[in-house]
Amino acid sequence: MMDTGQNKFRIGSVQYLNAVPLTRGIESEIVFTTPARLAEMLQRDELDAALVSITEVLLNDRYDILDGIAIASLGEVYSVILAHKKPIADATVIFCDSASLTSVNLLKVLLAEKNLFPQFKPLENYAAASERDFVLLIGDRAIDFQRASHAHEIVDLGSVWTETTNLPFVYAVWALRRGMENKELRRELREAKSFGMETLDYIIETREEYDEAFRRDYLGWQIHYHLASDEKRGIEKFCNLLKKHNLGPVFEPKFVS
Repeated sequence: MMDTGQNKFRIGSVQYLNAVPLTRGIESEIVFTTPARLAEMLQRDELDAALVSITEVLLNDRYDILDGIAIASLGEVYSVILAHKKPIADATVIFCDSASLTSVNLLKVLLAEKNLFPQFKPLENYAAASERDFVLLIGDRAIDFQRASHAHEIVDLGSVWTETTNLPFVYAVWALRRGMENKELRRELREAKSFGMETLDYIIETREEYDEAFRRDYLGWQIHYHLASDEKRGIEKFCNLLKKHNLGPVFEPKFVS
């Protein structure tokens, strides 16, 4: 059993399947909510650390990134998708899951690189997704949509990013609130990730989301959890494209180990 420090720290994470290995053993300490809500709580200093979209860190100069840990993919990610009934070049409005600013900005820069500049509007509810010609979905909702019957073609944004840049894309990181002593917090989050990686087979075998074959592909292959030189180059490329297409201001990420 891991020593959780008796809840000394306020930690937030998302409820998506892909985040499960990063909170292994400290689940009882975690506030689980949406990416957008986590960002709000961080901004109000209601959390000491949160697993948030990379954009939250890049667009706000008030967080450090815990080095070595990320939710990332090199190629297909399966849980960040643009579903479309008509050719993408014809899109005038794309309806977006508003939970993650990163996915919206990723799609914006990928389209802008092709000189496509549609409007982006919030998706009113998930039930409406099947009715929309163009819809951006993330997380478990994106997985659910693809595994259900639908009339859309699917563009996997992880695949498009890697085809475009030859780099991984980092979707989420541990953002740490600056101005506090957090050595113990960093140790705790690193240990949780290590425990999650050591027991990944157990997680895959025992979680109830979807089927085991899917969980094995998704958690064991499509998603990876390291943040090393290639991932940092991917973050740098994303920063450059955000700046190029005036989606900033963008701040230099600061990594702490």
